[in-house]
Amino acid sequence: MSQEWNIKSRGHVCSVCGRPLTDKTPMVSALKEVPNGYERLDCHPECWKTMPRDWTPFSQWDGVYFAPVKETKHEPLKKEDAGELLRQLVTMDDPTMKNVVYVLAVMLERSKILVERDSKELEDGTIRRVYEDRKQGDTFVILDPRLRLENLAEVQQQVVALLSGTKTLGEVAVEEGDGEKHEDAS
Repeated sequence: MSQEWNIKSRGHVCSVCGRPLTDKTPMVSALKEVPNGYERLDCHPECWKTMPRDWTPFSQWDGVYFAPVKETKHEPLKKEDAGELLRQLVTMDDPTMKNVVYVLAVMLERSKILVERDSKELEDGTIRRVYEDRKQGDTFVILDPRLRLENLAEVQQQVVALLSGTKTLGEVAVEEGDGEKHEDAS
């Protein structure tokens, strides 16, 4: 699988029966591995139990469906917040940003914006962490780069620079790429 991370939005109808999911009712969510990434399924609990399947979910969790709320548009923020930055980086799918993506996800988890739903160690030794946005219901599958403590301060500085606007994504990507070259040489 070429993607190191991706976003899957919460469905608003049951993936099995096609009936709408109802606000504030239980639901089951699952990620199914498909050749080009992951497919997200959101189902009524009774549909999930009776659904015939010849596959094992990559990840599965119980949750509560919250209907989307239309928010009034305010003036756009000049600085990106951590959630917007994470979404932008995940959409870019740039492997040189894996450390920044992971640190942003952990920051958002500690801020109770994201919740870790699952983690899987794959055959190649990589760990994929499944996060869900508590408010919007989007699912993020993020590579855990297994950062070492001595590298954490540098990545945190890059995240702060991106959030404050003192560095661009391109500048941080170059720093990340240079850092990986130095690690490979040692």
